Formats: sequence, structure tokens, C-alpha cells
Amino acid sequence: MNILRKFNLFIKRTLDILGSGLGLLIISPLLIIVTILIKVTMPGPVFFKQDRVGKNMKGFQILKFRTMKVDTEAEKNLDFSKDEDRITTLGKVLRRTKIDELPQLLNVFLGDMSLVGPRPTVMVQVENYTKYEEQRLNMRPGMTGLAQVNGNITLPWEQRIEYDIEYIKKFSFLLDCKILIKTVAIVLFGEAKFKKEKSLKKIN
Repeated sequence: MNILRKFNLFIKRTLDILGSGLGLLIISPLLIIVTILIKVTMPGPVFFKQDRVGKNMKGFQILKFRTMKVDTEAEKNLDFSKDEDRITTLGKVLRRTKIDELPQLLNVFLGDMSLVGPRPTVMVQVENYTKYEEQRLNMRPGMTGLAQVNGNITLPWEQRIEYDIEYIKKFSFLLDCKILIKTVAIVLFGEAKFKKEKSLKKIN
């Protein structure tokens, strides 16, 4: 690992700690309001927790605000067939605004995740990775990433992998800043509208 990359990784972790810590402090009133709304509108725990795989195959529990009615069996078996029936009206709003992802700032602060990186995945998927795909595990998973600002779920799995590995190879502090700025813009304006009105080129 060259000196410049080591320096960039140091700056990245510093940004993660400062950004997530300050972020949690600033949005704490919002987190409290959302917690109350979830408790009032939906029985069960406020947070959705799931085992994910992070850097170097290290396991951790990802945190999200719960957006669907509790179905322990479906969640355990990664059964997505009931998702449409389970998601609540509040859950749809939380997902659209990405507010359901905000508890992951705690994952970032603790060092399980980064603000930017490949999205964390589940072990059953990792077990089927090729050697090429395993490169996704060379960096901490992120709340957002290169794939997320270039199409996200509209991209085929293979292309998302390519974006993730491209990010790992080309990683820099400047690239992280660009991805974070575009992520905020997409959340504020919507992905389709943002692409149409701003006519941005792909970030790479």
C-alpha cells in the first residue's frame, strides 16, 4: 500500500468519525421524532437489525429504522416476497427520504462501516462470491457508494460489482466528497429528476 493511499485512508476514517459523530448530534431531534412515530404506528422494535459482512469478512449488525411490520421468519430467511404487504405508509416515506438509513451513522462511528464504500451484503451472498467479487470486502462497506449514485438498484448486479471494485481501486478523499455531494442531491431532488435537470455525468 503506497503512502498516498494510506494517507487517504487515514483522512477517510477521520472524516467518518467526525462526520458520523456530528451527524448523530445534529439529527438527534429527528431521530427522536422518527422513533416516536414508529412506536405509535407500528408494533415491535424501532430498529431493524441484520447480520452483514464487512471489511475482511468481519461480521456486524447493520442498523435501520424499521419500515415494515415484523415477520421474524421472513427476515431470518431473507424472504422478500411479502415486502409489499409488510411495508407501512410511514415506512415508504422513510425509505423515499433515506431516513431509515440514518441509524447507520452509529455503524460508521463504531468502525463497522464508512460514509462511502460498497454497500454491505449478507453472508449467503458472500459465500457465492467469485475471487473478483471478493474485492468488495477490501474496504469498509458504506452508507452510500459509487454504484448508489450511478443507478443503484436499477443497475444489474454485475455492474454494481464493477462500480464497487472501481471505487476501491480509485478511492480518494476527493472521490468520497463527490459521492457524498451527489448522494445528498439525489435524496433532495430524486434520482430521475436530478439526472434530467442537472444532466450530471457519471462520477468516476
